[in-house]
Amino acid sequence: MDRPTGRQADPVGYGPARTTMADPALVELVISADTDEAGRARALRLLGFAADLPVRVVAVRSQLPLDKVASLVCLARLVKAAPLSDVGVILATTVDPDRFPADVRAGIGAAESPDRSWQEARTALRFSTARQPVVHFDRLGALALLAQVPQDAARANADVAAITALADTPDDLETLDAYCATGSLRQAADSLHLHHSSVARRLEQIGKALGIDLSESTGLTRARLALTAWRLLDA
Repeated sequence: MDRPTGRQADPVGYGPARTTMADPALVELVISADTDEAGRARALRLLGFAADLPVRVVAVRSQLPLDKVASLVCLARLVKAAPLSDVGVILATTVDPDRFPADVRAGIGAAESPDRSWQEARTALRFSTARQPVVHFDRLGALALLAQVPQDAARANADVAAITALADTPDDLETLDAYCATGSLRQAADSLHLHHSSVARRLEQIGKALGIDLSESTGLTRARLALTAWRLLDA
C-alpha cells in the first residue's frame, strides 16, 4: 500500500481538528500488520495522535453513523473512525464501553500495538451477542482460542452440530443461551420472563436433544462451548 501523502491529511478533508471521520487509507496504515513502525507513527501523527500515547482500536458493526458512535464512546478526547470493508474502525486513546448505543456490536482490542489491537478487536467482535454486545478481548481469556478452531472442524463436532439443529427452534436456542449465560435456572427464567418450572421442562427437552446433561457442571460447560463455537461460524 502506498504511504499517505500530505494531501491526504489536508484539513479541508480529514484533518484531525475538523471531523471524527478519518481517511480510511490512513487508518488502514495504522492497523495493518504490514506497515512498518515509521509508517505507522507517521499515519498516527497525521490523524492527530501523540506519539507517546497508546491508541485503543475498536471494531464496530452498527446501523448508526460511525462518527456518532465514535463521538459517544470517546467524549472530549481525540477519536477517529473509518469504515473498512464490512467493519467500522474506531481509534482512540480511551474508550467508555458503557456509552455504546443499543444495537451496536463492538470488540475492543487490548494490545498497545495498533495492528495487534485491531486483530484482537476483530476477534472480540466475533464473540459479541445481543446479550453481550460489547466484548473486551482481554476478558475472553482462553475462550479466544475458539476463534482459532477451523470452521470445518467446528461444524463436524457433535455438540456444535446439535446446536445447529437446535437453532431451527429460536425459543429453545434463547432458553439455552439464557441458561448458559447465567448458570442458574431461576435467573434464566427471570431473564426470559417465564416461570422457572417452564424453563426447567424446556431445558430438560433441550438437554435430551443435545445429548447433554445440562444439570451437571460438565454438561453446562459443554453447552457453553458448543454455543460459542456455533456463533463463531457465522460471526
